[in-house]
Amino acid sequence: MQRIEVAVGVILRDEKVFISRRADHLHQGGKWEFPGGKREADETFEQALCRELREEVGIDVETQRPLMQIRHDYPDKQVTLDVRTVTAFRGEPRQQEGQEALWVSVSDLHRYTFPKANLAIVNALQQR
Repeated sequence: MQRIEVAVGVILRDEKVFISRRADHLHQGGKWEFPGGKREADETFEQALCRELREEVGIDVETQRPLMQIRHDYPDKQVTLDVRTVTAFRGEPRQQEGQEALWVSVSDLHRYTFPKANLAIVNALQQR
């Protein structure tokens, strides 16, 4: 099984984080996630995150910092998540692909259902 490398952006503003719900037809559909997407072969994770956040939520990243890297094996897919906090950006994040999206308090993240690979991100944010 091929491992998929994903750049993940934790977009933060005023103690809130931007999350969106995965489309039902996708892997882990219906669950909430932090925006991002697959890294292309010719990209660094930093470049992939900038591209993905421009395409997916319509922002231009100005500041990103590494938060963690997660390796997770689902029964049908293996992923490596390169997770970065985004604290400075141009534009207003909004889901460009039609999914539901919200700004939620970091302390309320436990109220949302995330894919298992994302639980370490939720825990890290709530322990900050």
